[in-house]
Amino acid sequence: MGSRRWRAALAVSALLALVLSGCGVASPTAAPAGTQDESPPGYPVSVQNCGRTLTFDRPPERVVTGYEPVLETLIALGLADRVVGRTNFSENGPDGFLPGQKAQYEAIPEISDTIVLPSKEVMLSQQSDFVIDVSAQSSFNSADGQATIEELDASGAQVYVTGGWCDAEGVKNATVEKTIQDVRNLGQIFGVQDRADELATEFETTLADVRARVSGRAPVRVLAVDTGDGPVNAYGSEGLTNQMILAAGGENVLAAVPEDYVEVSVEQIAASQPEALLVADYRVLFGESYPAAEQKADVAFRIVRDSPAAQQRRFLAVPVVGQHPGYRNILTVVEIARFLHPDAFAG
Repeated sequence: MGSRRWRAALAVSALLALVLSGCGVASPTAAPAGTQDESPPGYPVSVQNCGRTLTFDRPPERVVTGYEPVLETLIALGLADRVVGRTNFSENGPDGFLPGQKAQYEAIPEISDTIVLPSKEVMLSQQSDFVIDVSAQSSFNSADGQATIEELDASGAQVYVTGGWCDAEGVKNATVEKTIQDVRNLGQIFGVQDRADELATEFETTLADVRARVSGRAPVRVLAVDTGDGPVNAYGSEGLTNQMILAAGGENVLAAVPEDYVEVSVEQIAASQPEALLVADYRVLFGESYPAAEQKADVAFRIVRDSPAAQQRRFLAVPVVGQHPGYRNILTVVEIARFLHPDAFAG
């Protein structure tokens, strides 16, 4: 993530209950019996990630997770009992959690009091065989005292980065479809392909339904911001947030800005004339407090005070966790689409 830090907490729709049903308490498939020198049936398996081939002779058993989207995905796949260490997640307090997941989160030892992976020494002491996080740029940085991907690999822990966020170009080229592919890849890695295929198919069906509902409707001009009153931290025409806006029937007013998360001048924001505003919502990150979404919206509305969005005070708080690779991406697309095109979901 680096400068793209971390954005989170979503008003849960009926779809959320459908997606999560059976996920929070599911048990992973037990590893088939065999000696340490034998691979269980169906193994070895290989997947591609960040230009590397990861090969598994058996399902991982000691997993460390980074920022919450990756843990949410593993819990949804019924793999919570494989996780031996996790980072802190406190965005919006208890409301930041998906239904049924808070208890499982609390049962896992916390090895970092922020959302980033801990120091190299702490990481290596976990004796993990699998590490998963949402960013190769900010999670495995030796300059920050973290274990590198190479050091973790040498220790016996294979590293998986979600959403293709392997480098700056990967962040800019992220799509919702890559999140779905992560679900299928994790199903293969952990030997829970049936559950992964079921979840991925639900997501594909949901996205197709949203696109069908908004098809033929005039796109709503959307300004997506984080915070700032000069310059403004906003979301340009590349990256996951822009892809979700387009899938939900929106049009990014910063289409001329070829970046994901970027500082934009007040003058350019003021001239953008949005019809709706999306605000990255998070209250606590890196152990620090940040303004509520309503306060951020007030700042943005002052800048675009002559726009339809400001005149109607039309904004949606988008949980920043839903703007990072993880299966909450699909739920976020639904929420944005309902916000932009409520008539398409009437009844």
